[in-house]
Amino acid sequence: MAAKSDARYIGSVGRRKTSTARVRITPADKFSILINDREFDSYFPTAELRKTVKAAFDTLDLDQKFAVTALLTGGGVSSQAEALRHGIARALIEYDVNLRTKLKVKGYLKRDPRAKERRKFGLKKARKAPQWSKR
Repeated sequence: MAAKSDARYIGSVGRRKTSTARVRITPADKFSILINDREFDSYFPTAELRKTVKAAFDTLDLDQKFAVTALLTGGGVSSQAEALRHGIARALIEYDVNLRTKLKVKGYLKRDPRAKERRKFGLKKARKAPQWSKR
């Protein structure tokens, strides 16, 4: 399946908690991010989330060179932002291997595995037990 005008793109996958981001970066004249066919500013309403997504580009000063398209599924908005950052960082490494050290130091290449622990039977939450009395 070929993209419309994307003759050459770099694809990667980023994950966080239950969120998955399938990312494609394409060399372009103007910087743009398109998420699930929506504009970047409307998908991530807060400045903090937008800053999280752009962090990899800001670290490398590359934001003027790429158009990013992503498909985000699962999780909440915050974990989707971090999954997108992870996917962008992995795609940038495929673009230029020399960028790896800067991204690795910042921790953008780490797949953060922390997720909510499942609830066990007999307990109220994952670890919280009902009150126990000896008599």
